[in-house]
Amino acid sequence: METVMEDEEYNYREVVLPTLIPIVPEPGLERETGERRRGRDIVIAVDHGPKSKHAFDWALVHLVRLADTIHLVHAVSSVGNEIVYETSQGLMEKLAVEAFEVAMVRTKARIVEGDAGKVICKEAERLKPAAVVMGTRGRGIIQSVLQGSVSEYCFHNCKSAPVIIVPGKDAGDESLI
Repeated sequence: METVMEDEEYNYREVVLPTLIPIVPEPGLERETGERRRGRDIVIAVDHGPKSKHAFDWALVHLVRLADTIHLVHAVSSVGNEIVYETSQGLMEKLAVEAFEVAMVRTKARIVEGDAGKVICKEAERLKPAAVVMGTRGRGIIQSVLQGSVSEYCFHNCKSAPVIIVPGKDAGDESLI
């Protein structure tokens, strides 16, 4: 699979996910709005951590509807590294299957090379989603100021969609799914 380059700073690879949803014609009810029939695009930023999984679960339970499409975005240092790609692809496939089983929604996935905050905002600009969902590490305010935060960067710089930052669950909380 070849790396696709849009510009000098934006390399990505599409992830081919298993086809889980049968192709059916869209309903033609006049009383429904176009958004309801077409569904919405929702970007969910994912990584291999538990906070990201919690944000994904939260989005499935509280945000997505039947006709929606989830766009999983995973930022990596290099899309050319096959080990990184295969590990990320496995994560995306697992999440796509879970999204279908829990909410019966269509999933698309993209592994993007670069700084996580910047590539999430670029994907949001490209897709014009209804929302961008992401988790937070739950660092203290001083650590976030000193080290920076992907969720804080996206909150201030994603102009094309509202950003939903899902706080991490406490150790005693049960999973949403």
